[in-house]
Amino acid sequence: GSGHPRKQGGDTMTALSDAQSHLRKAQQFLESARLSHDSGLYDAAASSAVVSGINSKDALCLAVTGKTSKSEDHSRAVKELRESGPTGATLAPTFSRLLGLKTPSQYLAKETVASQAEKAIEWAQRMYEAASTVVR
Repeated sequence: GSGHPRKQGGDTMTALSDAQSHLRKAQQFLESARLSHDSGLYDAAASSAVVSGINSKDALCLAVTGKTSKSEDHSRAVKELRESGPTGATLAPTFSRLLGLKTPSQYLAKETVASQAEKAIEWAQRMYEAASTVVR
């Protein structure tokens, strides 16, 4: 938080509008992942799917708990999702698999193949749909 005192209920509204913003970003990156995949850009597709998943996680955590951490630490991010509630707990393994593609798709010499990109998109889609049911 910024440290400024807020009126009663302000935090909840901010958390919700932030959750909605993250959900819109998740949708954008999911769409971008599909377009990249269709163009044969599999590393870009996997990378966008990961970004989409991270935004879905942020949206879901904000909607359910009112907060989300911007941790670069994968295990912490997965743990946060798992502990957010039943929906997050169900998604945690999917999120973990998705995050596992982050570094390979973005930095390693080994290229992402079509089937991996498709999996990534499928996982990101699952996370987006779940987040959509929680963020109102």
